[in-house]
Amino acid sequence: MRFGKTLQSCIYAPWSTKYIDYSKLKKLLREDGDVSADSCIPSKDWTEEDEGAFVDELVNVQLEKVNAFHNDTYNNLRDHTTDCEVSLQKLAASGTSEIDMDSPVAAASNSIDDEPLLEMLQRLDSITKEVNELEKYSRINFTGFLKAAKKHDRRRGSHYRVRPLLQVRLAALPFNSEDYSPLLYQVAEGVQHDPRITSLYFDNPGFSLYTDKVSKTAGASSVRLRWFGHLDIKSEIHLEKKTSEESGDSDEIRVPIKEKYVQDFITGRYKMEKPLNKLKDRHGTDSDIFRRLLSDVDTLQSFIEEHELQPVLRANYTRTAFQIPGDDRVRISLDTDVVFLREDSFDQERPCRDPSKWHRTDIDTDETEFPFSSVRPGEISRFPYALLEIKVRDGAKRKTHEWVGDLMSSHLVKESPRFSKFVHGVAQLFEDYVNSFPFWLSDLEMDIRRDPGTAFQEEQEKKAKHAEEEQAVGSFMGSRPGRSFTAAIGSPVTKSVETTIGPAAAGMGNNGVEIPDSDGDEHQAEVTTTRNPHGLQSFLPSFSGSRYSRSRQKHAIQLPPGVREPGRLMKDTGPVQVEPKVWLANQRTFVKWQHISVLLATLSLSLYNAAGDQQGVAQSLAIAYTLIATMIGVGLPS
Repeated sequence: MRFGKTLQSCIYAPWSTKYIDYSKLKKLLREDGDVSADSCIPSKDWTEEDEGAFVDELVNVQLEKVNAFHNDTYNNLRDHTTDCEVSLQKLAASGTSEIDMDSPVAAASNSIDDEPLLEMLQRLDSITKEVNELEKYSRINFTGFLKAAKKHDRRRGSHYRVRPLLQVRLAALPFNSEDYSPLLYQVAEGVQHDPRITSLYFDNPGFSLYTDKVSKTAGASSVRLRWFGHLDIKSEIHLEKKTSEESGDSDEIRVPIKEKYVQDFITGRYKMEKPLNKLKDRHGTDSDIFRRLLSDVDTLQSFIEEHELQPVLRANYTRTAFQIPGDDRVRISLDTDVVFLREDSFDQERPCRDPSKWHRTDIDTDETEFPFSSVRPGEISRFPYALLEIKVRDGAKRKTHEWVGDLMSSHLVKESPRFSKFVHGVAQLFEDYVNSFPFWLSDLEMDIRRDPGTAFQEEQEKKAKHAEEEQAVGSFMGSRPGRSFTAAIGSPVTKSVETTIGPAAAGMGNNGVEIPDSDGDEHQAEVTTTRNPHGLQSFLPSFSGSRYSRSRQKHAIQLPPGVREPGRLMKDTGPVQVEPKVWLANQRTFVKWQHISVLLATLSLSLYNAAGDQQGVAQSLAIAYTLIATMIGVGLPS
């Protein structure tokens, strides 16, 4: 497709007069003149005035028009986005609307009758659409200018080249390199939740849910309430129940509920009649969405009543999510400033929470924020690290990205499979109530940071061991073994000099929380210096007698996975077993020599008989060949 048709198909109707006039530029070039498509020789009537008119139209008229419109549109969109952001903040502060962006049940059960919010959403949609159109506008016009310059230089460029001048001019204009991500981010942030998340976990005085989670019992479940930002009467809360399966997957039930109904729902006095009636009127009792909500409500209330659950633990943290837009194959979340607080009422004399309330009013009513300095020391535990969670779609069924593996093996992170905020918080704050603890608690007593070189070496050894196990399993099962592992080797002369790592290296954790010192052993790295080779060593480096050279020669050979260096020589392993074919090797060699000698003797006799009396040279060669055949057949093999 020619670019002119492509340009027409990409024009955004409201901006149709603001695009590059590509047809006018083609007319100025006089493409129908007496010049071939591949020729750069101008026609006879192409003058300097024509050249000046084209350059003026291209650079001073069309380029300035596109650039001016782009700048005005971008500034207007930025101002509109800022206005929407301010308006959304006012709506959130006044609490005039409640929308759950995640749950389809809540979206169907909550009516959206707030006109200001609907108008704001329409404005945001319009801004998002125009931002995308502006990006397309910049791209298609940028391509048009380059196409016009290229066409000029190919047809009329025997004396003047326009493209270098145009590229310098384009590089100075913002529409060629403008990044539209900040505008989209600003629009997204306008409807984004407060990044501070609160999770309220349930259990009973016997901590049966905690025990099942630590013991990895099949079907172990956890129940929690979760909301964003500060809690108020308009907060949208989710009651969630997550059940872990033996395969490692989990089954989750999620129901949205308002703050004023939480206490009645927990005690069984409220069964979500209002949302169920709305769904019944809109979709009927036979609809899937109605049945799903009804089933989820019954399951949650039955589980809470059966296990006599009550709020016991609060986890508060700030979450930052990472994901490629439109691609959910890899999702990463980073939780920082993680704090655990007791939410129980086990102690009747000094309960942390009022038994008649479902949450701590001293925290939510007063809007206490991190680091919760007003909370008593025995009721709070500050996590000294951040939590990095990586979720890969379909888990192990899909090939994990290489950069994900590099991130997991980084020296700044420590892998902790099946880590649970609920389990960790209970183990830290209810130590006297439970009899089992998770395995990762011991890691908190040491500095998890590692030396980059050591971490890299450990990862290489881990990969080599995994490849060896795969080959062993493949050989045992009769299937094709996996690929062998080749370790990545860095040049020893380029390694940086490490400094001493001692107790002083253990610093402060996040938010002033002291990280416990490590074991205190100091490790001094060996300093390696390099010299320019000279003399014999420049040609034969293996003759070097230095300690580094001997060490390098010793570890230069890397055996493939599954192969190990023998502990003793073959001559020391016992009697040598010789196969029968080895004894007949000499006989086979003798027969081969006899075969060659017979062929050569036959050739020499034939040559002698055919030569006659007059061919002395032929007779001499025949005699020589006969002697050689005799020597091969009799003398050499012996």
